[in-house]
Amino acid sequence: MSLVHDPEDTPTTPAILDPSGGANQLGVRAHNERLVLSLVRRHGALSKADIARRSGLSAQTVSVIMRELEKDGLLSRDAPVRGRVGQPSIPMRLNPDAVLSFGVKIGRRSADLVLMDFVGGIRMQLHQIYPYPLPQDIITFVAAGIKELEGRLSEEQRRKIAGMGVAAPFELWNWAEQVGAPPGAMEAWRGFDLRSEIASRVAYPVFLQNDATSACGAELVFGIGPHYPDFVYFFIGSFLGGGIVLNSSVFVGRTGTAGALGPLPVRGRNGENRQLLEIASIFVLENLLRDHGFDPRPLWYSADNWIDFGEPLEIWIQDTAKALAQAIVASASVLDFSAAVIDGGFPGWVRERVVRATIKAAAELDLQGVVMPEIIEGAVGPQARAIGGASLPIFARYLIDQNVLFKEIEHAEGH
Repeated sequence: MSLVHDPEDTPTTPAILDPSGGANQLGVRAHNERLVLSLVRRHGALSKADIARRSGLSAQTVSVIMRELEKDGLLSRDAPVRGRVGQPSIPMRLNPDAVLSFGVKIGRRSADLVLMDFVGGIRMQLHQIYPYPLPQDIITFVAAGIKELEGRLSEEQRRKIAGMGVAAPFELWNWAEQVGAPPGAMEAWRGFDLRSEIASRVAYPVFLQNDATSACGAELVFGIGPHYPDFVYFFIGSFLGGGIVLNSSVFVGRTGTAGALGPLPVRGRNGENRQLLEIASIFVLENLLRDHGFDPRPLWYSADNWIDFGEPLEIWIQDTAKALAQAIVASASVLDFSAAVIDGGFPGWVRERVVRATIKAAAELDLQGVVMPEIIEGAVGPQARAIGGASLPIFARYLIDQNVLFKEIEHAEGH
């Protein structure tokens, strides 16, 4: 029995009014259209017969929906695939140019603004570094950045923007001392309504989500998600965060903090009890570099262009790996994840070394009674938080909600 509504005359969603005036064809799609788009997104390209089989919708309904989605430019045709008999099937895939979305990542050392297309490709980006984030500086960066990127777009491209998603750590005022902020400087974040402040300065609906949860969602949607329905996710930024994926959905829990893996207790180098984030975070590497006479600021300039700092980097990688291995064993003792995914705000060659060292460290632990997940690299990379943020408005308008990206999405009033 199909669980979806399947009227033969399923109407398509009419155009809605754009707040800037005129008809906006990028309105929220009807449920069955979103189902079709979600299936195509997940599998890359599907024929009408494939979609009918996977969705439970009738062939006639699928044909009507796909014709409308192609007319609206959301789907495009692949080359025909010829079988042994009958007419060739024509797979359809998402049109990358159909929808654009802004994503903002607010970190403790830098902020990023990206313009993302319908399939997760970054079309444009801006980067700003700072010793520590202050609310008004962030608002200025976002407002000015949006204006700059809009200026590079045609009028047609601007009409395709679905909204803006912001990925930011919750309680930014915590751990201020560890990043070198003066006493009290970060208290400005207490009670600061980041979503509303940004929404008052841009012409799009604004969505807000925790940065690590956003990164986990990006990995689910644009990374290893199609191959691993259950995984525990570690993102190493200035502070380590994480996420949990169960049954191909991000699990956020009763309070929205499930998968906040940073506070997990682990043993440090000398056998002392520490929180995972006190070992496996980039701020720890910053301090190590200073202790060894290196300027740590190049870590902030570009996550893709680190240099090999030699001994202090290797010390940090080994300490991080040992701590991550303990956290993975602890996680696997609770849920039998198929994978443990490690990513972070660093180049791929650093990620590869961290993962390789973590696999080795895990093998040295007592694993009796533990079914270990596969320890793998994340596929999205340093921009996972910004990409996850940019995904929020796209999911809200076009795709089936996978329990969150997005359970705790906040909408701008009036959109």
